[in-house]
Amino acid sequence: MLKKADRKIILETGEQYEGFGFGAEETHVLEIVFNTSMAGYQEILSDPSYTDQAVVMTYPLIGNYGMADADYESERPTIGALIVHEYNDEPSNFRSRETLDSVMKRFGIPGISGIDTRKLNRSIRDLGSRKALITGCETTLSEGLKILKKTEMPKDAVSRVSRKEITLYPAEKERFLVAAIDCGMKQNIVRSLNRRGCSVTIFPWNSTPEQILAIHPYGLFISNGPGDPEDVPETIETVRRLLGKLPVFGICLGHQIISLACGAKTYKLKFGHRGGNHPVIDLRTGKIEMTSQNHSYTVDEESLSGTPLAVTHRNLLDGTVEGVSCEAMRVFSVQYHPESAPGPQDSTHLFDRFVEWMEEHHAEKTGT
Repeated sequence: MLKKADRKIILETGEQYEGFGFGAEETHVLEIVFNTSMAGYQEILSDPSYTDQAVVMTYPLIGNYGMADADYESERPTIGALIVHEYNDEPSNFRSRETLDSVMKRFGIPGISGIDTRKLNRSIRDLGSRKALITGCETTLSEGLKILKKTEMPKDAVSRVSRKEITLYPAEKERFLVAAIDCGMKQNIVRSLNRRGCSVTIFPWNSTPEQILAIHPYGLFISNGPGDPEDVPETIETVRRLLGKLPVFGICLGHQIISLACGAKTYKLKFGHRGGNHPVIDLRTGKIEMTSQNHSYTVDEESLSGTPLAVTHRNLLDGTVEGVSCEAMRVFSVQYHPESAPGPQDSTHLFDRFVEWMEEHHAEKTGT
């Protein structure tokens, strides 16, 4: 007996896709996007940057290696929904402790399988990211379109996923203390800094410069996170006031915030960059790195004119800005994720560069 479809996706452009539900049964209005990674669905599920988004996986089989305790990127996943072609609920992996379905149920995350993900992903590529309703099959197309039309996407994602209290993650052998502004920070960023002898004190997204400077950090890190960077003017102002006072490193949303703090502008891409196979060229060395990416917005290159920032990296697929830097202020940032998790590890050296700049800055201040 054939299984009957019980969940559907309705897009604001009038398309609908029926499939089979797994995870939670919640009904949500979300932004639909796609991710081209071939592995790493647990890290994608727990990446706070996917808040309010329904992620369509281009790789067809998801769930087959289960969920491992050590692979979460946040303690409480906030992704909107996960859409896959085939879901496997019997994982084969000695590290697995539970199924993807059970985790999604626990955190209220709906999933849909059995979808023609190739067709859906082509639609996103051709028409762009847009609003989607995740609902039961009993919801008619006209009802779904009414819900989509009256629902506005929230603009407070960063405040919802950022830590509420200042938290210290000490390194085993501390060399430097780094202050990090949490806009939706992935845990592997903390691990990457800890491995290099950097204890990390994480601050909420709306912390003041005075609060950050009070711990006397050697450097400032601005994290990744969800949504439009212009939705966090408090963070932009804090970064603006701290530039030039200590070395600054930003990733993804942090890259956009640094650019805005310097006077540049950002804009939304048609369907964003999400996956572990984006080629980026370092304009200073000519070397090409494969990068892990997850973002909807990018820095407007023309708007960088008149700012102290220079373009250092470029996306080879669409030519967009992937990195900026100002040597004089010791500030640099990249649009991609050098901490990977998941993804290639070509760019981990950027954390070493941050450590080097902190060493140089400290030597200049102390005369040693």
